[in-house]
Amino acid sequence: MEILLQILLLVVGFVLLMKGADWFVDGAASIADRLGIPQLVIGLTIVAMGTSLPEAAVSISAAMKGSAAITIGNVLGSNIMNVLVILGLTSVICVIPVQKSTAYYEIPFVILITIVLAGLGLWDNQVSRLDGGILWALMILYLLYLWKMAKNGKPQEEEEQEEKKKPIWLLILMLIVGAVMIVKGSDVTVDAACAIAKMFGMEERFIGLTIIAFGTSLPELVTSVTAALKKKPDIAVGNIVGSNIFNILFVVGTTALITPVQYAFSFLVDSIAALAAAVLLFLCVIKNRRLGRLGGVLMLIGYACYFAYIL
Repeated sequence: MEILLQILLLVVGFVLLMKGADWFVDGAASIADRLGIPQLVIGLTIVAMGTSLPEAAVSISAAMKGSAAITIGNVLGSNIMNVLVILGLTSVICVIPVQKSTAYYEIPFVILITIVLAGLGLWDNQVSRLDGGILWALMILYLLYLWKMAKNGKPQEEEEQEEKKKPIWLLILMLIVGAVMIVKGSDVTVDAACAIAKMFGMEERFIGLTIIAFGTSLPELVTSVTAALKKKPDIAVGNIVGSNIFNILFVVGTTALITPVQYAFSFLVDSIAALAAAVLLFLCVIKNRRLGRLGGVLMLIGYACYFAYIL
């Protein structure tokens, strides 16, 4: 009966995530249009931060309970999954155009901070409070960059007629309710997945890199796929790239400021995988500034190889 209950909770979590992401994308995109903010900026900030809330909640909670393997594993696993699985699946569904700033600045920034995190962790086998301060300093620089981008952004010329009719308070309500549903759905999904995993005797590091990483990446998955299907590719790509940046700088940085996080040497392989995923994304989009189906297939194959290794 216990496993049936957990499976039921898993389904409930999926439903909350999918409907929440639908409202969240609609609200964010419409607010961006109303305020004349580029959808890419919305994807890199509000959507990315909103879909990173599950990682933050799980990581901070895990660190305070002494489960550092889940904290680091969750972030690295989520970042790997975000690129290889989520962008892979999204680009297989439809070709994703990539903004010049994303290809030349944001993706290379993901590569840089992935290297920084590995360096800080391997230096003394932990991400200390000082390291957390360094990550937060980089976070502030990133936010300043986004502020400048938003300031220089041009108003959207096209708006969906249906969204024009919706009052701004309703759009904000959709955004908030959608975010709450995403976080709650992810919470229920992760708890159920962990319970099922522990029934089969899986170890903590594996749970962090796979089950929890997948659970906390579900918001990014459903948000990106929904955005792609709604023909809002800037949100689809910006969501993933922004989420990976927030995962490292905000999630790990905030967790480390609260309590130092142990960084086991075994995470070196996972850091290399996260770096390789970001480099693969960069190579796929740098020439034509779009992520096609071939690139998506390569990403899915890459994750299959990584999963086979950690299994």
